[in-house]
Amino acid sequence: MIYEMRVYRCVPGKLPALLNRFANITLKIWERHGIKQAGFFTTLIGESNQELTYFLAWESLADRETKWNAFQADPEWHAKRAETEKDGPIVANVLVQMLAPTAFSSVK
Repeated sequence: MIYEMRVYRCVPGKLPALLNRFANITLKIWERHGIKQAGFFTTLIGESNQELTYFLAWESLADRETKWNAFQADPEWHAKRAETEKDGPIVANVLVQMLAPTAFSSVK
């Protein structure tokens, strides 16, 4: 199992809109594509409280490529994303890291 960590830094004031989009749109589309989330977090103390950090669990990099590409090409995702950004972008930038658990990790 590998994990993908994604950190979304929101446009100021847009974190609630991003959280709403994940809760009500994105997760349902991910489910259709077999994308498994491993946790979502907002920042209480840190550089910015306008961030959403989440983890995705993948069987392999090939599994990630297949499922993520299908999600990115999904017409419903494109339509819903455009709808949620009709007043401007929600996310200013995204940090993506692919992580492998260590032999002593409680998460495998």
